[in-house]
Amino acid sequence: MPKPPVASGPQVRRALEKAGYVFVRQNGSHAIMAHVASKGVVVVPMHGGKDLNPWTMKSILDQAGLTADELRDLLK
Repeated sequence: MPKPPVASGPQVRRALEKAGYVFVRQNGSHAIMAHVASKGVVVVPMHGGKDLNPWTMKSILDQAGLTADELRDLLK
């Protein structure tokens, strides 16, 4: 399995919006994103411009049902 991409919370949020997710609400420093076609929900930490931990990124990929390569393409 390829390593998850390195990105910050705001970058991941924009990438998920390209994949069809919409911002639902913010709970503290975590953005809650929901997919328009499915009932999938993804929680994205929005800790400023800091890069997300690889384990956190893997959790986001699992929640979104994306591969590391798909997310890497969306981040471009």
